[in-house]
Amino acid sequence: MANLITGLRIVFSIVLLLVPPFSKWFYIAYLLAGFSDMIDGTVARLTNSVSELGAKLDTVADITFLGVCLFKLLRVILIPAWLWIFAGVIAFIKFTSIIIGFCRDKELVSEHTILNKVTGALLFCLPLTMEFIEITYSGAVISCIALAAAIQEGYYVIKGIKKY
Repeated sequence: MANLITGLRIVFSIVLLLVPPFSKWFYIAYLLAGFSDMIDGTVARLTNSVSELGAKLDTVADITFLGVCLFKLLRVILIPAWLWIFAGVIAFIKFTSIIIGFCRDKELVSEHTILNKVTGALLFCLPLTMEFIEITYSGAVISCIALAAAIQEGYYVIKGIKKY
């Protein structure tokens, strides 16, 4: 059941590709994808069906959702240059962590830490708040937390600490 819910996030992500950004249907698909992300892990734990496959599927669904949202939203949002630099640094740290984890464990490593979850929640809320919070302010807060999350995840990967 949990993997089915996770799979729905990929389906809702595809729906996002087909609708205009910030439209009613965009928000419906966006919220359903987000809701699926919030409950799939809980369902897995409650049904005692937590698995490595489920964790990897969750990562794929997260990346798909993120990629689609970036594709749709970056074309319509003006992002300051400093925020792009922040995002590049965070991406570099996360990519380096993935490479280190892959070289050591011969598999993709993605730690689901509390800070990563907070970052994900804030990023999820960003499109929902853009009408009343300027990207400069929300972007600064999210970037600082995302940077801390990336550093923490990198530390866990380097030390071989499993948090998922």
